[in-house]
Amino acid sequence: MLRRSFVSIIAAGALAALSLAAAAQAQTDPLPSWNEGAAKQAIVDFVAAVTAEGGSDYVAPDDRIATFDNDGTLWSEQPIYVQLAFALDRVKAMAPDHPEWKDKEPFKSVLAGDMKGVAASGKKGVAEIIAATHAGMTTEDFEKIVLDWITTAKNPETGMLSKAMIYQPMLEVIDYLKANDFDVFIVSGGGIEFMRPWTDTTYGIAPPNVVGSSIKMKYEVTDKGPVIMRLGELNFIDDGPGKPVGIQSHIGKRPIAAFGNSDGDFQMLEWTTTGPAKTLGMIVHHDDAAREFAYDRDSHVGKLDKAMDAAPKAGWHLISMKDDWKQVFPDE
Repeated sequence: MLRRSFVSIIAAGALAALSLAAAAQAQTDPLPSWNEGAAKQAIVDFVAAVTAEGGSDYVAPDDRIATFDNDGTLWSEQPIYVQLAFALDRVKAMAPDHPEWKDKEPFKSVLAGDMKGVAASGKKGVAEIIAATHAGMTTEDFEKIVLDWITTAKNPETGMLSKAMIYQPMLEVIDYLKANDFDVFIVSGGGIEFMRPWTDTTYGIAPPNVVGSSIKMKYEVTDKGPVIMRLGELNFIDDGPGKPVGIQSHIGKRPIAAFGNSDGDFQMLEWTTTGPAKTLGMIVHHDDAAREFAYDRDSHVGKLDKAMDAAPKAGWHLISMKDDWKQVFPDE
């Protein structure tokens, strides 16, 4: 009897020790939502190298700049970009004040729910939609409209809130980099004024650290005081070759780490990883149809073709959503 009790005590102690060890490991692992593998190791090794004072790859904190694309890199972009969904909803909300839209493309197709018709209007049609729904108001009014919409906006395929379809593993990377004195920026083709109202609460990235496409604005003095008015004309497209330009004009320093997911991020990855310091380039590969979406070369949204071919030679790491991530969304 005593022997059995002694064995039980030893077994219980061993289990408790294992539980404590597991808990300790969870606390010390900066990327708990990542499976062990080459992608996770590349992040950890990179951070260790550039933060080791006296090491050959050491980078001073002031120069630790990391950039992240938004759509498809930090949150889901299928079946359509979230900002495009916002613009389409705005057309429907504004339609009563624009009866002419019933017979005018691309608004006619939007109101009829004809996405093929919207797509057929091409970039010119999308530009018209953006101009009509994003301009003619103050920056404060636009911010309120965005915040009201994003609070309830849902993905048309999953039914989940768009803000819930953010990638937990990437949130951990952002926190890990910030904990190691990186200055983290979003560099996206999306509208800068569309993203800034919610990136702080969603990703922990403040408005000054958001770089994006923009429309022209002007300063006016009204009866209610000075305002900044949004105009219906594009100012800057922060996509493809525009991303390095946006980085230079907004940040003023070359990043040492860049994360993207599509060919629209090619130049940002190229600009970052050809810099003089030790660098890290990573591409989120959407290959998990069960937990999110699977797409790459032939996708109409977030096409990944040129960048995927260039990755091995450029030293960019492909992140397999299916194999590298234990979970995809925070509430999973």
